[in-house]
Amino acid sequence: MQVVLVETSRTVSKIVTRLLEARGHTLRHFADGTEALSYVRSGAEIDTLITSVELPSMSGFEVCWEVRALVDRSPIYIILMSSNCDRSKLAEALDSGADDFIGTPPAPDELYARLRAADRLVSLQRDLIRLATTDPMTTLMNRRAFFDKGQQVFARAAPQSPITAIMFDIDRFKRINDTYGHDVGDEVICSVAAAAADESTIVGRLGGEEFAILLDQTSLEQAVRIAERLRLRVAALQIPIGKDTLRLTCSFGVSEWQPGDTLDQIIKRADLALYEAKREGRNRVVCFNNELLDVSLKADLSYIIRSLAS
Repeated sequence: MQVVLVETSRTVSKIVTRLLEARGHTLRHFADGTEALSYVRSGAEIDTLITSVELPSMSGFEVCWEVRALVDRSPIYIILMSSNCDRSKLAEALDSGADDFIGTPPAPDELYARLRAADRLVSLQRDLIRLATTDPMTTLMNRRAFFDKGQQVFARAAPQSPITAIMFDIDRFKRINDTYGHDVGDEVICSVAAAAADESTIVGRLGGEEFAILLDQTSLEQAVRIAERLRLRVAALQIPIGKDTLRLTCSFGVSEWQPGDTLDQIIKRADLALYEAKREGRNRVVCFNNELLDVSLKADLSYIIRSLAS
């Protein structure tokens, strides 16, 4: 397990370090709560945080509160240590966000038992998060996870940070399903997803045969190159169907961040560009431009008129 220890006492630190390393745990030690929080804030993978209640700059209770706020829904097990083990301290520890409370210095068997409990709980939480955020067919992010991750990118981005989005879907996918069956359709979706997963860490299946990629620190020109590379990769796929081979294509829309943008807005513009790629004949990459807004408005108006006339 990846363990962070926050402890000012050299004696206690040596004891805990020796016990953890003897069982193969990886330890990162800090003598100050603010330093530990900076490490947590950096996004380092942490399974368990063990912190003393008595710290110089901030108490262990405060460390608990801050860590819980930082990691949000990420699984992390927090153990508070104190030489004062009365019931009021235990209650305060649990109310502060700790999962467990242990005396200082910890007895080896007790520490190991609590770490085993931590391992079980963290593993279970990670499994639940994976099930809640992963598209079961493709193992890409599902729609909710994609937008959650995208919101995090937007929240930490610098004012002029280049962010781009790619929307794409499989051309004539309904015909593939109708002709070859849903099993082949599922295989097609998984093949396209596997090709897309190589291009970014933020790739989601938004629904059906529709996918999205969010690219942080990536210019529009770079995003177009990525989309074009993926288009060619998909076009080169060969899906075996008995003695035959199925070839397929995808259409792509690309947009870039503009001042004041939300994630929904950049995705919407990429979607408009994708619509234009379909309108122009499919199997191509189209960048968003303001003229597409007029095209979209006319298309929506035409649809409304047809609906009223029918």
